[in-house]
Amino acid sequence: MSPPLLPLVDAHLDLAHNVITNGMDLTLRLEKLRRQRKGSDLPTVSLPALREAGTALAFATLFAEPYHPEHNPAGYRTPDEAHERAWNQLELYRRWQDEGLVRLVSDRAGLETHLNTWEEDGVPGLMVLMEGADPIRTPDELGFWADAGVRLVGPAWGGTRYAGGSWGNTGGLTKLGRELMAALQNEPRVSLDASHLSERSFWDAVELYDGPLLASHSNSRRFVNSERHLTDEMIRAIGERGGVIGTVLYNAFLVEGWQRGDPRPGLEVVTSNMEHVAGLIGWQSVGIGSDFDGGFGARETPEPIDKPADLRLLEQLLPAGTFPGVLGGNWINWLRSWLP
Repeated sequence: MSPPLLPLVDAHLDLAHNVITNGMDLTLRLEKLRRQRKGSDLPTVSLPALREAGTALAFATLFAEPYHPEHNPAGYRTPDEAHERAWNQLELYRRWQDEGLVRLVSDRAGLETHLNTWEEDGVPGLMVLMEGADPIRTPDELGFWADAGVRLVGPAWGGTRYAGGSWGNTGGLTKLGRELMAALQNEPRVSLDASHLSERSFWDAVELYDGPLLASHSNSRRFVNSERHLTDEMIRAIGERGGVIGTVLYNAFLVEGWQRGDPRPGLEVVTSNMEHVAGLIGWQSVGIGSDFDGGFGARETPEPIDKPADLRLLEQLLPAGTFPGVLGGNWINWLRSWLP
């Protein structure tokens, strides 16, 4: 009898967005899904693939993409539209739970029950993360989303009504954003996700909010100099809060200047990023936030990773004793430290 798999935790997957917006059927096996998606980014994730990989938990996003006249003319234009789209995604996760495909996790007792049950049945757990806070129509609506099961909120993607983001508006928190920090400060069920915050908004948020903090899917700016990534000072600030940072498995976020069509780098670009973060704040603060399905595919990930199970190959390159934590244990410990 083979030993049980160590739990894999992926802190960032855009599952519902890819079903509702991009038309993917994530209930299919990955091979069949890929045959259906010829000519597009080669899919890396499906629910069966997560189960086969031993995924104990994923942070599953509510991601409403904003309007852009060229890149996304169908995006939301108003807070009401953003709210509706996020709610539709949440309802999809609930349907999957009703069908026995996933289990939604929203508190510490539920996490422990899920982990024990997962060891027996392998059903992946989902914790809901809102990426870009525009679906929260006003800051006093945070409690509504917390009641609905949202446990992690990232105020930005690009710039939002709340904060400067990775591109476009890279300014600081807006007046609404400062009000959202106050709401988060008083809502113990929800943690702040720093990923996608502009550097100015990050420091504004750290000044105003002293609750649990993570970066679900962010890499070090040492390797790719972009507002999308974290400076050493930002990394240290997250570590000082006891937070965890999830490494993104996108080549352009790991190798400066990498473009689609370039040769795929090897796994060492992933572990180099992890080692840099660990050197600043310790291995207990390093995790995975693959963003596998976030606008890129298997041809844009480091060789030979092209599906969730391949994340276990990182064990070959990580320092002895660090792999169980990086694979999932660090995220689990972090959740245990603050979930009500």
